[in-house]
Amino acid sequence: MVNVMLGIILVLVVLVLLIVIFRSRRITSSEIEAAILKGWMELKLDEKLGKISEIANNIAESHMRLENLLRVPTARGTFGELGLETILRDQLPPDMYGIREEVFEGKRPDAYIKSTVGIICIDSKFPLENFRKMVEAKDEATEREFKKKFREDVRRHLNKIAADYVRPEFGTAGFAFAYIPSEGVHYYLLTEELDMMREFATRGVIITSPLTLAQRIELIKAGVEAKKLSEEAARIRKDLVVLNRIFGEIDRDWQTFYGHLRNAFNKARDIDDKYSKLKDEFERITKGTVSCHDAWD
Repeated sequence: MVNVMLGIILVLVVLVLLIVIFRSRRITSSEIEAAILKGWMELKLDEKLGKISEIANNIAESHMRLENLLRVPTARGTFGELGLETILRDQLPPDMYGIREEVFEGKRPDAYIKSTVGIICIDSKFPLENFRKMVEAKDEATEREFKKKFREDVRRHLNKIAADYVRPEFGTAGFAFAYIPSEGVHYYLLTEELDMMREFATRGVIITSPLTLAQRIELIKAGVEAKKLSEEAARIRKDLVVLNRIFGEIDRDWQTFYGHLRNAFNKARDIDDKYSKLKDEFERITKGTVSCHDAWD
C-alpha cells in the first residue's frame, strides 16, 4: 500500500514538472530542483507521506495479527465461536439459544438453537489448516496434495457432527449446522465438493456460513413464532370450549330454576284466587249473619 501511495505522489510531481516544462521550453536543472522542492514543501508531502506510511503500517500489523489468528487452530476456533455467538445474540432472544452448554449425555456443542423440531446443535470448529496450505501452494502437485487432505478433514469433521449432534432420540432436530466463519471456504465447498455436501445434507449435517446461518435463523424464528400463534389459538379454542360447557351447565340450571319459579308463581296465583273466593264467601256469610241478627232484634 505504501508503494502505491508513493507512486501516486511521484505521478503528481511529474505532472507538476510537465506543466512547468510546457509553459517554458527552456528550463535548467536548478529550476527543476527548485520546482520540485517548492511543490514538495507547499503540498506538505513529507508530512502526508508520514501519515500514509503510519496508516499503512497499522493496517499491515492488523492484517498480520488476523492472519496469525487464523493460522493457529485454537485461536481460529475461538474466532469462529465468537462470530457465531454474535450472530445468535443479534438475531435471537436469550431463551431461544445457548452457548457451550450440555444438551444431552455430556454433549456440549459450540451453540444450539431451540426450534419447533427440536434442539439444533451448531459446531464452529471447522478444519481450515489444509485449506490455507492448499491456497498458498506454489505448484499444482502441492495444491492437489492439500486439497485431498482438506477433503479428508472435512469428511472426518462432518462425520463427527452427524454422530454427536444429529440425535433425535435425545430431543435434537433431525439435522445440525456445521458453521464455517468464512464465505470463501463455504463457496469453495459448494462449488468444488458439492457431492459431499449433498451426501452429508441427507445425513442431517448442513454447512453454513455467516450469511446463510443468518438466513436460516430467520426461518427458524418464523417457525417458532408460527408455533406460538398456533398454540395460543389452540389455548383460546380450549378456553372457549370450557366456557361453552360452563354456560351450558348454567343454562340448564337456570331453565330448571325458572321452571320451578314459574310453577311456584302459577301455584301462588291459584292459591291467591282460592283465597279471594274464600274471602268473598266469608264476607257474604258474615253479612248474612248480621242481617238475621238485626231482624231478630
